[in-house]
Amino acid sequence: MQPRINPFGSELSTKVMKHFVAASRVLADSTVPLATQELVRLRASQINGCGFCVDMHYKEAVHAGEDPTRLNLVAAWREATAFTDAERAALELAEQGTRIADAAGGVTDEAWENAAKHYDEEQLAALVAGIALINAFNRLNVMIQNPAGDYRPGQFA
Repeated sequence: MQPRINPFGSELSTKVMKHFVAASRVLADSTVPLATQELVRLRASQINGCGFCVDMHYKEAVHAGEDPTRLNLVAAWREATAFTDAERAALELAEQGTRIADAAGGVTDEAWENAAKHYDEEQLAALVAGIALINAFNRLNVMIQNPAGDYRPGQFA
């Protein structure tokens, strides 16, 4: 499988991707735990059917020391005992933020209030921006049919 276009193949797309990557770096420096950031990116990518991003964030998380069992349970986080209450709140926010088109109200007050119990305003801003950004990456990769499986940790560092 070949991607429809190379996201770094034109001057315009290269500029856009550099800004996406720069935004990712800003978020990586937030006080939201890296494990939580990867769980959120993985869950949004699963929902959006972005194989490239699922592959990337699974491998990045394992490379950073995350337990593969927890990563395998992300799709079933509600039934899994492997996640903290804070991680569950972030995963719920990620799901609702990713499925905005599926729900007339978007993110519920209950999901927001639960996240606010575990994260301060700066962390909530990082989570919201991170969820928006991974959804943008997912949509880009799904539209161009970027294939999954060949990602190497640190590939875009």
